[in-house]
Amino acid sequence: MKNNTRVTEFFLSGITNRTELKLPLFLLLLLIYFVTLVGNLGIIFLIRVDSQLHTPMYFFLSHLAFVDVNYSSTITPKILTDLLAERKNIVLGGCATQMFVFVVCGSTECLLLAVMAYDRYVAICSPLHYSAIMSAKMCIELVAGSYALGFLYGVVHTAFTFTLSFCGPNVINHYFCDIPPLLKLSCSDTHTNEIVLFAQVSINCVGTTVIILISYICILFTILKIRSFESRHKALSTCTSHLTVVSLFYGTIFFMYLRPSSTYTLEQDKAASLFYTVVIPMLNPLVYSLRNKEVKEAFRRVLKKTLEF
Repeated sequence: MKNNTRVTEFFLSGITNRTELKLPLFLLLLLIYFVTLVGNLGIIFLIRVDSQLHTPMYFFLSHLAFVDVNYSSTITPKILTDLLAERKNIVLGGCATQMFVFVVCGSTECLLLAVMAYDRYVAICSPLHYSAIMSAKMCIELVAGSYALGFLYGVVHTAFTFTLSFCGPNVINHYFCDIPPLLKLSCSDTHTNEIVLFAQVSINCVGTTVIILISYICILFTILKIRSFESRHKALSTCTSHLTVVSLFYGTIFFMYLRPSSTYTLEQDKAASLFYTVVIPMLNPLVYSLRNKEVKEAFRRVLKKTLEF
């Protein structure tokens, strides 16, 4: 941290200043957070205890659920606290920590979604070699690589942001310490930071999007070659949950970070950020639970064993 940094804490503007909306929003977000924790931790528990879910696809899904728990827990509790508090402050170190975990989780989620697309590509396009390619060692390396790159992105962005000078004002027009609104408060030149932000989002999001698109183009061509409608439907059904999650997550990310600066408004940011930081972590386990036959059957098996016990 540079010696000329004067601000020691920030104040968050929060989601809304309308008093009549604070309690309903608090209750709604508390419910969403509860469902997020129960859904994602339930997915992790289910995959761990049911041996039939000990496959690469569900190994990756368990880590996606783990990232979603941390992703939501970094943001939502602070939102809930600020909705009831008059003083919405966050110290400099807390702001840096929140940004770091947020970037790590967001970047790791992008990478895990690309890994899951590759897994579906191998399963459908090279089913005879699936076990050999997606070995336990390969799965661990892919997940470890996703976490390592996510950690690297987090270090880079946090370091670049918090070596800037913040001389005041210190009110962040957001409900958490996101990068764009913080850059607007800096009294330093933020041109380099903006380039780094755009480059990282482009490399991570666009790069992983290309991997996902190529994987699904290959999957589509393979499925079209299948003559049996039932087999074609079965192959496609293994991808629908992942495609739904990808569409929700990447659609919001691209809207947030890859739009022209001339169309940028912090109010739009708040709405979009609320969706992908709070709502999407709740939707992911629901999508996989409701649209995945194997997960529903595993839940029935575990529930049956629990009731018998």
